[in-house]
Amino acid sequence: MKRSVVTIICFAMIASPAAANSGLESQRARHCAALANAVTSQVAGSKASFVRSYEHGEDESRLPAGLASSAFVYDNALAVIALVACRNFSSATMVGNALSFAARNDRTFSDGRVRNAYRAGTVGEGTPALPGWWDDNQKIWAEDAAQDGSSTGNVAWAALALLTLHQATKQESFLADAGRLIDWVIANVSTGSGFRGGFHGYDPQQVKLTWISTEHNVDVYAAASWLFRLTGERKYADAASAARQFLERSFDADHFLLGTKPDGSLADPSMLALDVQLWPWMAIPDAPAPWRSALNFAATHLAVKDGFDFNGDRDGLWVEGTAQASLAYRIAGDPRRSAQLLTTLEADRTPSGFLNATRGARVSTGLSLDPTPAATEADFFYFRRPHLGATAWATLAATAWNPFTGKKVD
Repeated sequence: MKRSVVTIICFAMIASPAAANSGLESQRARHCAALANAVTSQVAGSKASFVRSYEHGEDESRLPAGLASSAFVYDNALAVIALVACRNFSSATMVGNALSFAARNDRTFSDGRVRNAYRAGTVGEGTPALPGWWDDNQKIWAEDAAQDGSSTGNVAWAALALLTLHQATKQESFLADAGRLIDWVIANVSTGSGFRGGFHGYDPQQVKLTWISTEHNVDVYAAASWLFRLTGERKYADAASAARQFLERSFDADHFLLGTKPDGSLADPSMLALDVQLWPWMAIPDAPAPWRSALNFAATHLAVKDGFDFNGDRDGLWVEGTAQASLAYRIAGDPRRSAQLLTTLEADRTPSGFLNATRGARVSTGLSLDPTPAATEADFFYFRRPHLGATAWATLAATAWNPFTGKKVD
């Protein structure tokens, strides 16, 4: 049934451009409405609010304690950008205000960072709360070390969200707070030729992550180059240049490596990730032509039925990544393949409007929830739960909006 729907849509695109355009407009409206409804249900009536990243799956009565109150910064930043792409500035501003407030107020640090996650809900006076839960066995209030940390990529995504809001609203505080975030990146994780992973663990003594992520450096490049365009400040041009240098180092013939190990040597070539193959050339308009070969590499090594997996084990369809690939094909000049991928994701829509994170029960990443060298287990998985991040990426694909540049794809 799904293949038949895709075939019909593709035929319509060939046979009738007007019908195809009408179909795309309808698709955009459907994605924007679903995202808006899901987000508004959580932020309505608030001036600043974080959106919970997950809802419980259809076979669950509730979320696990570690996710029940978690609003991941990456997911919320994506939601801001996607809502702007939908021209829903009011909802985007409510979430953006929470990101801005977090950048200026932290319970422990005063250096301009944001955490990887905050407690979902309204942000009031004082400092924004971090996620947590009562551990009845140990009789303590528990938190998650990874959520308390600050990943370089997540900080940069928060900056991209605020830059997108500044572009839409002309509110200068969003620009100032985006600059504050990238200033933190420059001051705390720079190597001179790339940016390290960030910080992990509990307050006040967190562990510095010395590995370098290709994906993080894409994010820093995009935010820093955007800031340089607006401010003309040399430090942002230098940061973008350093990030790009690392991307050049991580490109290997026809694809991108994951990054480096903690000792600075390049990551194991067998460790693959879909976003690493797509984001560098999506974010850099003048990227070298060979970088786009990474899309074909992904199609050869990471594709599964109807979409893409997170990594090379092909154990299931990763919805967020498939949405990323839909936008990537649009940027690469293949709207037909883009539409095919986006259409298949309707099978993952849940009653709330969110898309599930995976089509099957679970998708592996090959990565560890513990990003330190002490990690011994690849225990980072995506599960079949409604997910804000997947929904936002699908909306970006439907609106043909490049989150790295703040522009619609031609």
